[in-house]
Amino acid sequence: MKSIFLIMSVLGAAVICAVPAGAEDQPSQPSAQEEMLLPLLDNQSKVSISGDPTAAGVVMAGRPSQPVAEAAAKSETKAVSGEGYLVGVNDILEISVLEPEELLRLVRVAPDGTITFPYIGTVMVKGLNIPQIEEKIRLELSDGYLKFPVVQVALKESNSKLYMVYGEVNRPGSYQLEEYSTVMRAISVAGGFTKFGNSSRVKVLRPRQNGQGYDTVKIDINKVMGGDSTEDVQLKAGDMVVVSEGVF
Repeated sequence: MKSIFLIMSVLGAAVICAVPAGAEDQPSQPSAQEEMLLPLLDNQSKVSISGDPTAAGVVMAGRPSQPVAEAAAKSETKAVSGEGYLVGVNDILEISVLEPEELLRLVRVAPDGTITFPYIGTVMVKGLNIPQIEEKIRLELSDGYLKFPVVQVALKESNSKLYMVYGEVNRPGSYQLEEYSTVMRAISVAGGFTKFGNSSRVKVLRPRQNGQGYDTVKIDINKVMGGDSTEDVQLKAGDMVVVSEGVF
């Protein structure tokens, strides 16, 4: 910045010396040197006094604007903290106590939905999200065991949210349920249809709420491939995608 002002001062002095008498009232055109410096000065003028380019609405190359950066940070924080994920049976959790003494345990959620942890024994965690489990363990440790414990919980493996793909696919089996798991994606993950698989004979068997039997949802993959997204059903934990053999 100082070098720019020094250059402009030198140019300004040269211009003043070169202006003929009576030319002050006439609008002047910028010289070639001034034209080269104008874009640089214009960018510098957009930077706020605090030195933060984003405060003046300027997005620097390779640096996102403040609202975009904040939104990305919030999204990343939510994903890491596991606020939207409910822990289930067979999930593996890493539980760390950082203060007043260090403890680290890798635990698997038992079939009854519980885990065991030093000092406090059995803790029910099924159906809770990660922040809720952290708070629950912290409170139980505080109850006569540790003073002001600092607890962190991380989801190491998600094994409770699974769906199955059976029938005429190349890799039948169980797969991890993800945020955008649909029937079309499930068949793709399972290696696609075998030579006997019929894309018009696909169905989803969904466990009923009362635990007895399944509801059947018929899927026409040909319509999905034709652009009909309503046919591409979003899968839920416990769903079974069944691909039947074609009729020849």
